[in-house]
Amino acid sequence: MKELIGKNIVITGASSGIGEKIALNVALQGARPILLARSEDKLTAICENINNQFHVQAIYYSLDVSDANQVKEVFAKIYREVGFIDILLNNAGFGVFDMVHEASMTDIDRMFQVNVMGVIACTKEVLPSMLERNRGHIINVASQAGKLATPKSSAYAATKHAVLGFTNSLRMEVSPANVNISAVNPGPIETAFFTTADKSGNYVKNVQKYMLSSEKVADKVTKLMIRPKRELNLPIWMNWGSVLYNLFPGIADKLVGGILNKK
Repeated sequence: MKELIGKNIVITGASSGIGEKIALNVALQGARPILLARSEDKLTAICENINNQFHVQAIYYSLDVSDANQVKEVFAKIYREVGFIDILLNNAGFGVFDMVHEASMTDIDRMFQVNVMGVIACTKEVLPSMLERNRGHIINVASQAGKLATPKSSAYAATKHAVLGFTNSLRMEVSPANVNISAVNPGPIETAFFTTADKSGNYVKNVQKYMLSSEKVADKVTKLMIRPKRELNLPIWMNWGSVLYNLFPGIADKLVGGILNKK
């Protein structure tokens, strides 16, 4: 993994879960993690842990990606203090599982601001420099929910559909340049995500045996940074469901609609 040595890697949503584990992974490979999240206390602890273990200098900036002005200010600081960004991992996001008629518009709006507008805002801040340098890699963490929607996740699935649409269009826009654009589409992961998304605990119980470990996902995303590709689907078998749905949506609704109702 020598390809990551010396690279500056910005990770949003880096205070926990796969963001934190990817930060540790890339530091182990000699890259500098630049950590962004709202929780300054957690970021401080993670940076101290990384800097005590590895021969890199991890740094952090407190950031709410849903605040476009903050995004501009923080990325301007990064460019002033670090000089360039090799890889941007748009990992910040959250979900709330509710039936549409019961969902809070505040929750829905917040999901779109973080999951979609945050991705776009951060991407816009790094893209001009990457195009000018003719190098870079932007990785957007979407979800299998962006390909195959399920009951009680309509708003969350809509945000991830939007992330995939943005990612696929962006890939075509930058195709003349040496800038890679990737989407990561994981299924359910064992993280604190479900503390907010699944307050009843029913979904976690129902899909426990299918859940991905955060370590495995972090390892796969780290490898994606070294060997960029269009999409990383985890697990592979779950992606087959979305392929079936795209080819035969009516049949898929009848065959697997009940199976997917786990929330």
